[in-house]
Amino acid sequence: MKKLKIWHIAAVFFAVCAGINLYGCWTDNAALANTVKPALMPLLCLATIAALAHKTGIKSREAKLLACAQLFGFAGDTALIGSEKFAFFAAGIGLFLIGHIFYISLFGGKSWKGLKFWHWLIAIIISLGAVALLIINIGIKGALMAPMAVYGFTLMMLIFSTLAGVIRFGGKTWWILLFGALLFTFSDSLIAIHTFKNPDACLGRFGVMSTYLVAQTLLAIGGVRLAKNKK
Repeated sequence: MKKLKIWHIAAVFFAVCAGINLYGCWTDNAALANTVKPALMPLLCLATIAALAHKTGIKSREAKLLACAQLFGFAGDTALIGSEKFAFFAAGIGLFLIGHIFYISLFGGKSWKGLKFWHWLIAIIISLGAVALLIINIGIKGALMAPMAVYGFTLMMLIFSTLAGVIRFGGKTWWILLFGALLFTFSDSLIAIHTFKNPDACLGRFGVMSTYLVAQTLLAIGGVRLAKNKK
């Protein structure tokens, strides 16, 4: 019961900091939004680990992968505070990419077992097509085209890792994870639009952070449920 209280406390602090961040984004108060931004993912990570500790243990594979994904999200969040400078933007995207790989290792490790070659072929063709369309429509050119394509393809694999679970196993857990992956991709697409095409589109920073925070929360909830073998 004590660990459940820790889970509740961490979740409440995460919700409060998320609310402050979103208020700062909505009122265009970057200083306020950035003050609490670095605390968001560590608090979500603490809530996740506390929720898992009394069931699966914090040393379980699921707990380690979730914690690594969330902590790289924290590092990416922190780097993107200085996203006006190319080095910080590139570092943020790279850190998030590593975080996605940890998510994919967890979700795909459970949903991809037994898939046939043609499943992979279809997924890869669709993923490459979606990334190409996004890059063309947004207008990403030059040296950033290749790294952004790799990042976009990784996001498509994140979606595939959860979609495969929905198709193969069904259940609330995999639907939660799929919606989290889709929202994460949508949030990152907004970042790409703001950075490369139209800085004022889609409610600006508020649109990015609101979808991002919901996405990370859904992935955390789904990850905990997956670790506890809940359908």
